[in-house]
Amino acid sequence: MARIIRWLGRINDGVALLAGFGLLACVVLILAEIVARRFGAPLGGTDEISGYVMAGVTSWGISYALTERAHVRIDLLRVQGGPRWRAGMDCLAMLSMAGVALITAWHGWGVLDKTLGTGARANTALETPLWIPQAIWWAGWSWFALSAVVLSIGAVALMLKGRFEGVEDIVGTEAAT
Repeated sequence: MARIIRWLGRINDGVALLAGFGLLACVVLILAEIVARRFGAPLGGTDEISGYVMAGVTSWGISYALTERAHVRIDLLRVQGGPRWRAGMDCLAMLSMAGVALITAWHGWGVLDKTLGTGARANTALETPLWIPQAIWWAGWSWFALSAVVLSIGAVALMLKGRFEGVEDIVGTEAAT
């Protein structure tokens, strides 16, 4: 299981790099729009494209934050107990996150499926086929769900073996270490 979690972390490192490049591309596009406006020839569509990029980057980036243990968690109760208690709270938090991610991915597929069926396009000048940004967004949420499920399985397995420090190492709060 440790090998799978390390593999997951390496993939999410790559995802974070790609997301960063996507944001940089957005910055370049917006700067080009600003310069083009200055010369009276706006490019148009930069706000729409930036919105799509932000949605995609966010849905994919949350997986990186998950493997880096960077998600915000209110741990007022968690810090009150010993190692077993903290590990249990960490497992509960991870299982909750996996549940939310799975539900979001499940319902996101319904939205994407409907868009694919209707061939919907954005009501903008670009008339973007909406399945493109929705597929990127949905794939990110699906990857997040898979990441959360893998980490949940790993955390629960370690908890059941009594390896409470191991639970904290893979799903604990960063401040706890």
